[in-house]
Amino acid sequence: MNESDFPEDTTFGVIGICGANCNLVARILKDRGFDVIGTDMSSGDDCRFKKSLEGYDIEVFYESHPEEFFEKADYIIPPISLPKTAEVFDIIQEKNIPVLEVSDIIDIFKVNKPVFGITGTNGKTTTTTLLKKIAYDNNIAPVEHNLEKMQGNAEYIPILQSRLNGDVGILEVGTFGVPGTIERIVGNSELTSGLITNITPDHLNDLGGFMEYAHVKAEFIKGLAGKQLIVNGQDPTIMGLLRELNFEGEIITFGVDEMPVGVASKECVCGKTIDVKEIISGSGYYLCECGLTTPQLDYIATNINLKNRTFELHTPDEKLEVKMLLEGIHNVYNVVGVIVAAHEFLKLPYDKILESIATFGGVSGRMEKVATIGEKDVVVDFAHNPAGVETVLREFKKLYGDITTVITISSESGAEGDLEIFNKVLEF
Repeated sequence: MNESDFPEDTTFGVIGICGANCNLVARILKDRGFDVIGTDMSSGDDCRFKKSLEGYDIEVFYESHPEEFFEKADYIIPPISLPKTAEVFDIIQEKNIPVLEVSDIIDIFKVNKPVFGITGTNGKTTTTTLLKKIAYDNNIAPVEHNLEKMQGNAEYIPILQSRLNGDVGILEVGTFGVPGTIERIVGNSELTSGLITNITPDHLNDLGGFMEYAHVKAEFIKGLAGKQLIVNGQDPTIMGLLRELNFEGEIITFGVDEMPVGVASKECVCGKTIDVKEIISGSGYYLCECGLTTPQLDYIATNINLKNRTFELHTPDEKLEVKMLLEGIHNVYNVVGVIVAAHEFLKLPYDKILESIATFGGVSGRMEKVATIGEKDVVVDFAHNPAGVETVLREFKKLYGDITTVITISSESGAEGDLEIFNKVLEF
C-alpha cells in the first residue's frame, strides 16, 4: 500500500493520541493533508502531549472511545502497547474497520526530506541542539517532535519525527544498549548522512562488555553504507569499526590538536589493548599493534584558548577563527563536528555557521551553573558514564582548581561502570 492509495477525504482514527507514538502518527497524517480524529482514556487536562497538537485541526475524544469516533473513521491506528485482547479491538472488528499499525504508517508514509543522524556515547544532545540552532538561524526548519520532557532518541520517536513537516531532519539517535535498535532507526528514518561523536563504555548493564556495546553503535555505520559519515577520527573505536566493516562511503574526519592529558588503555576492535594519549576520555593519539592509528584529519582545531573560548579550525578549504560560549575541550570537539555537519549537510557557508556558534549558550544540564553560594559555584552536569564524568571533571579542574565535593549518580553504566565512576571522582 502507498500513500497515494488513500483518497484525499480519508479519515484516520488514532487511538491513544495522548501517547508519544500516536501523537506523532496523528500529526504526520494531518501534515499529509488527511482528516484525523483521535481518542484517549486520559482527560483533556491529563493529556501529556496535548500542547503539541495545538495548531492541528484534530477532533479528540477524551476519557472514552465513543461510537461517533468509529462511525467517522475509515482506518484505525491503535497504539503499539495496546493488547489485541483489549475491548476496543472487538468494536473495531464488529464494525469491520481496517486497522493500520504504527509500523504500517512508517512503511506507507515515506520520509520526504534529507535527514541527518547524530549518535555517540557523549555529546549527542549538545551537537544536535547546536546544529538545529544553526539551521533555524539560517531559515532552515528542522522537524521537531515537540513532546515536552520526552527523551527524543527512543526508538519510534526519531523514526516518526523524520516524517513530520520540515525542511530537514536532524535526529539524535540513541540505543539504550539494545541490539537492532540503531539499525531500525537509521533504516526507517531514511538517514542521508550522519555523525558519530565518540564511543566509550556505556549501557554495560545491558550488554556486558565494551565491544558488545561498540558493535551496537556499529549499526549506525552499517546503516549509512554508501553515504556520508562524519566521525571523530581521534577515537580508535570508531576508526576500528570503520575498518572492520570495510565502510564504503564518504568518511569525513575531525579532531583536536591539543596536548594529551594522560595515557589510558582502551580495547581495540582487533581484540588487543591500545594505549590512547587522551585529549578527552577515549579520544586522542593512538597506534595499535594491528596498525590502527590516528589518521590525517580533514578538519582539525588548533591554537585552542579555553579561557577565551576560541580556536582555529583548519578545513579542507580555509582556516577559520572560531569563537564559542561553551566551556571545555570536549565542547571544542562538539563544535568542530557541528561545523562540519552544517557545512556538509546543511550546505551553509562558514561565516553563517560561525555567527550561530558564537551565540549558542549550551544545553540545560551540561556544565550548567545553577547557583553561587558564598564563593562557591554550584554546577550541574548530566554525565552518566565513566568517560563523560572524567571529561567533565577534567574541565572543572581547569576552571576551578580544587574541587571540594562532587556528587555523581549513574544509572546506565552497570556496577563495574559505577565503580569506575566512583574511582574517577576520587582522582579529582
